[in-house]
Amino acid sequence: MPLRSLHAAAVLLLVVLKEQPSSPAPLNGSKWTYIGPDGEKSWSKTYPSCGGLLQSPIDLHDDILRYNASLRPLAFQGYNQSASPQFVLTNNGHSVKVKLPKDMQVRGLGARYNASQLHLHWGDKNDPHGSEHTVGGEHFAAELHIVYYNSDRYPNDSFAKDKPEGLAVVAVLIEVGSSNPAYDKIFDHLKDVKYKGQEVFIPGFSIEELLPERPEEYYRYRGSLTTPPCYPTVLWTVFRNPVQISQEQLMKLETDLYCTHMDDPSPREMVNNFRRVQKFDERLVYVSFQQVPDPPCTGLSPGIVLSVALACGLGICIVLAVSIWLLRRRKSSKKGANKGVIYKPAIKQETEAHA
Repeated sequence: MPLRSLHAAAVLLLVVLKEQPSSPAPLNGSKWTYIGPDGEKSWSKTYPSCGGLLQSPIDLHDDILRYNASLRPLAFQGYNQSASPQFVLTNNGHSVKVKLPKDMQVRGLGARYNASQLHLHWGDKNDPHGSEHTVGGEHFAAELHIVYYNSDRYPNDSFAKDKPEGLAVVAVLIEVGSSNPAYDKIFDHLKDVKYKGQEVFIPGFSIEELLPERPEEYYRYRGSLTTPPCYPTVLWTVFRNPVQISQEQLMKLETDLYCTHMDDPSPREMVNNFRRVQKFDERLVYVSFQQVPDPPCTGLSPGIVLSVALACGLGICIVLAVSIWLLRRRKSSKKGANKGVIYKPAIKQETEAHA
């Protein structure tokens, strides 16, 4: 009898296990890529949210921007401590990531958000336009994301990422210009995490140094993670003003890292790891700054603007010269007409005739 009971229990257990739904794809799995058969066009097959609503990134253009006077400057706590503990730098196969201490917080988002990690997105050396968000349809060279989770509601980022108001991301747009020593504190260690799965301890530094000037000027909207599983649970803050890094610094991002493991027979460079902009139907982006009307020639290069200005000036000069010439000609014509009439004194002629 006990043997029969054990047998029945075993059969029941097998039936229960068989009826259980299959496990979902790992949220941070390596199957998804940016290009190829597992590229972003097919993300929604495995991660349904990627084909859903409130997706990011977006294009920030004038038609969807609205000024909101209630948007206040963010308060960063624990970010300016240069004597921070060591950070862990990781190559996760999709980007390079720095794990941040939980005591780094951002205030001013309606709740307390603790820092989780930061990572970057970029293009390649042949097309160095790898920011995820665009402004007026224009890409920047790269983009930095600092990720937070709502610590007032949730215990950690893993638990918060698919929950309402679970995450916040602060985005820094990056353009090519002068060298930026703060970013070297990450870039100088990229070769230590060249391949997927590698990680290294790096000296702690002030994360606040990575932020742009006038951080009180920003775009704000509700969107999603820009990588699978694309949960629409992110409160986005995109700084209006970019930071600059040098061409040499950008080149490190574009050439030092691989998406594949060290022993992979088909190594793939980690380039163009940015998602294309998504539809933004019936949503608004709120801005913390007053928009200043652009001059008539906005968007044109200085050379074109100078050429147009010179052409306008030359045109005005030509019109004035022609006007003056016509005016003088008209006056000359009037004088010539008066000289052609000869008045003869009739009385004197009559007197001579009678004499």
